[in-house]
Amino acid sequence: MARITARNATLCGLAAILLWSTASGLIRSVSQHFGAIGGAALIYSLGALLLLVLLGRPRLRKASPFYLVTGSALFVTYEICLSLALGYALDSTQAIQLMVVNYLWPSLTVLLAIVMNRQPARWYIVPGTALALLGILWVVGSDGLALHSVLANVHSNPLGYGLAATCAVSFALYCNVTRRYADGQNHVTLFFLLTAGVLWVKYTFSPEALPAFTSGASLELLAAGLAMAGGYALWNLGILRGNLTLLATASYFAPVLSSAFAALWLGAHLALQFWQGALLVTLGSLLCWQATRQPRASA
Repeated sequence: MARITARNATLCGLAAILLWSTASGLIRSVSQHFGAIGGAALIYSLGALLLLVLLGRPRLRKASPFYLVTGSALFVTYEICLSLALGYALDSTQAIQLMVVNYLWPSLTVLLAIVMNRQPARWYIVPGTALALLGILWVVGSDGLALHSVLANVHSNPLGYGLAATCAVSFALYCNVTRRYADGQNHVTLFFLLTAGVLWVKYTFSPEALPAFTSGASLELLAAGLAMAGGYALWNLGILRGNLTLLATASYFAPVLSSAFAALWLGAHLALQFWQGALLVTLGSLLCWQATRQPRASA
């Protein structure tokens, strides 16, 4: 097979961002059909099978044992918390709010990179982080930055908001651990298999009823599995051979793209304040990323 060009690899990475932007809305939709745990288990089982086809079986011979344990734990934690947060949301609007809380991870990734990987950063890392946090509060609140509004929303579903916050922290840690210890190897297929296994164990001890498959629900499940697995497979091509700077920049618009798709798919009506908050999260994350970019060497 001909070697993929840099342009095509970049297009693959951009396609991955679009696929991931559909995933949150689809996960919520699938959970409404199959339950929060059962739906997530089905999505990751299907995703694992698709990744086995697209990427082949995991190659662990040269893998770092530390990374296999730590990376697996962080990835599984993230994916399970994300799926359950969306599944346990009280309604579609709250599910989209929780998804944006999860998107605090880019800013946290940069902050942790400074601590864990000694990443140099400029002074505007501080306002960038503050802007992202302000965006989260703006999204969660329904009356500006009124503290009672934010607390009321969190108290309405503390489990969901706790899971979403755990998503942000665990994936930020995962990104930094992967950068430091993965040695360029991609073990996402293994991580998907482990995620599916943990979810099925949890499902066995849950009170959820057996899933009832209908043609519509099955198509949504297939779409969710393709969005997750296809996104990871295409992203892998993009970051290995494509324009990483362009892909990194584009990825920070995922909160807005995800929110837009989820609102259309789930029929949720989002207030202007929500969109303002999502944009603040995006701009804050971009500023954090810009603060860590290294200047190009002059020719």
